[in-house]
Amino acid sequence: MSFAPSIYSYAGDPVVAGSLEAPPNSEASGLTASRRSPGLLWLHDDSGGRPEIHAVNLKGVLQGKIRLDGASSGDWEDIAAAEIDGKAYLILADTGDNDAKRSKVYLHILPEPAVGELSPSGSVTVRPSASLRITYPDGPRDCEAVAVDAREGAIYLLSKRDETPRLYRVDIPRPLKSGDVTPSFVGEVGNLPQKGMKRSDGRVLSWPTAMDFSPDGRFAAVLTYTSPVLFERQGSEPWQDTLARTPTVLPPHDLPQAESLGFSSDGRSLYVASEKTRNLVRYDLSEYGIAAGWRPTVPLIVAGVASLTAVTLAVVYRKRIQAALSGQKE
Repeated sequence: MSFAPSIYSYAGDPVVAGSLEAPPNSEASGLTASRRSPGLLWLHDDSGGRPEIHAVNLKGVLQGKIRLDGASSGDWEDIAAAEIDGKAYLILADTGDNDAKRSKVYLHILPEPAVGELSPSGSVTVRPSASLRITYPDGPRDCEAVAVDAREGAIYLLSKRDETPRLYRVDIPRPLKSGDVTPSFVGEVGNLPQKGMKRSDGRVLSWPTAMDFSPDGRFAAVLTYTSPVLFERQGSEPWQDTLARTPTVLPPHDLPQAESLGFSSDGRSLYVASEKTRNLVRYDLSEYGIAAGWRPTVPLIVAGVASLTAVTLAVVYRKRIQAALSGQKE
């Protein structure tokens, strides 16, 4: 088996942080950490669910939910959190399009409720402050990976089913208002690992299923069906330049259909969730030499830590990726 050039991290496995009590259909398709309430995660179901977003704590325990007024569930595929003009918002991506037939997809920007407004037994009704109707300049496409850079005032969308994923950029309107938007194509993301390799169910291992930017704007994380990968940003360079780099590949998540990912509010952890299971998985980034206030500058192996343990773990990870190709656990 051949692997795309990448910096592989050989530290310990991620941990199961808890069991998700929501969303109800066990189809966690989007995840983001609150920018208003540390220790709170927002998640939603995939298409076919109710127009609701669920709040859980860092162990997956339900804290409450939002019911959207004025927006259908459509094909929700990702969610992001951002502070815009001093207020906390959630950006909900109704951007799924498996068959590339939708003439428009949607980005809903809605105010994030305070944790004190939430109750496990009730819901808060919220109407979007803006709904952006998205028409791609080069035709319909499926997108499950959306991230927001509030400092830049932009939302980025990464396509899923193109041979090489395509990155688009949308300006956040100021003041917030609904309208028709044509995103700008800004580049391709060609260095995701296991490009072109398929599982037995036909899913391509390198397909991007979620994306997030770290709160400090120094890393982009992209989720694939095998592992999360991290792209390090150089200064304030455009995100398309960051995503054109060779990423650091974290250990496999071993989830059946991982489709949601988000940095913790302090940027020290990555959370991953999946359809078909309620496990909430956490990567503690300090375990891989990546943490707030630290910048990796050389590959771990070049730095002289290619120990026997590292080599052994590398073999284990490769075997697990081989197992993923057949859609089976080890």
